[in-house]
Amino acid sequence: MDLLRSLPLGLYLEQPQTWLHKLDPRVKLAWLMSFLLAPLLANPLWRLFLVVVLVLLTLIAMIPFRVWRQQMAWLLMLGFFVFLLTAIAPDGLSAEQQPRLPANELAFAQQSATPAAAQRPVWLDPRRWLTRDSVDANGERQSEQQPNQQALTESLPQPTAYNYVLFKQKPFLVTRRSLDLGVRVSTLLFTLIYSTNLFLLTTAPEEITAGLETLMRPLRRLNWPVTEIVLTLTLSLRFIPLVLEEVQNLIRSVRTRAINWKKLGFRGAIQVWMLIAERLLENLLLRAEQIASAMKVRGFTSPNQHRVQWHQLRLGRGDWLALLALLGLWGARLIWGSEVS
Repeated sequence: MDLLRSLPLGLYLEQPQTWLHKLDPRVKLAWLMSFLLAPLLANPLWRLFLVVVLVLLTLIAMIPFRVWRQQMAWLLMLGFFVFLLTAIAPDGLSAEQQPRLPANELAFAQQSATPAAAQRPVWLDPRRWLTRDSVDANGERQSEQQPNQQALTESLPQPTAYNYVLFKQKPFLVTRRSLDLGVRVSTLLFTLIYSTNLFLLTTAPEEITAGLETLMRPLRRLNWPVTEIVLTLTLSLRFIPLVLEEVQNLIRSVRTRAINWKKLGFRGAIQVWMLIAERLLENLLLRAEQIASAMKVRGFTSPNQHRVQWHQLRLGRGDWLALLALLGLWGARLIWGSEVS
């Protein structure tokens, strides 16, 4: 089990260098924020379109299949199950039912003593709704019994093909609201996770640091420690592979000892995993202490005194094309992607 290869979360792909690697980190950060903000108040078709765009970006960039194969498969499977469970779950829509006839007329019909037919208004006469008067050749009125009102209503053609319940097979019920909610949740989950991972996969931590420091430069006027924040972010990004490596080493050490978990029982297994977690925490603290010692040896006292040039930022032709494509994406979002209220 190699976590660094099978689960590349937050890792930077150094080789091969694709055209996504060569884009300016500020442009890629703008695209990332667009993928995170565009699904808000968007219709389901636009959310599905964003998922397709992310998959096409991965294919067009020619990122190695081994890098994104397992992660995309797991995300697509997770999104499918989330969509399925949300679609068959109750939609939570409370529909209030009202009687067709006024309440006063219902109370009047339930009275035991009814007034005479001559004194009853025509619109209250129930025979008016159940019979139909006709005149024969001799001029006499004849009454014909009308069919049942419910059967007559069902026989009438419906004005539209709209149906709120899309699928009903006990115990499953899929409505328009639950289907829309399933599409929203599943696509949002995939977009948030995969867009962030694609950004980290094609952008070095130093480039992310330089781009954020440039964008956060106006905050220095408010006495914000921009350099310290950026340095902390860089160290945290560099620390992710170390955490995965320590977890992988501990899992391998447990496997080599061939522990019989059935003989240990539940309490024994909990004790073993507590020891593993304690050992993991000790190793991570040791790694952090080693990083701090390495920074002290190199004379790093504070970010303001020990200035580090993270990365030289410069917008190229590909960056301007990416920005034009981003403007086109937001134009399409405002025209076709808005949610119809």
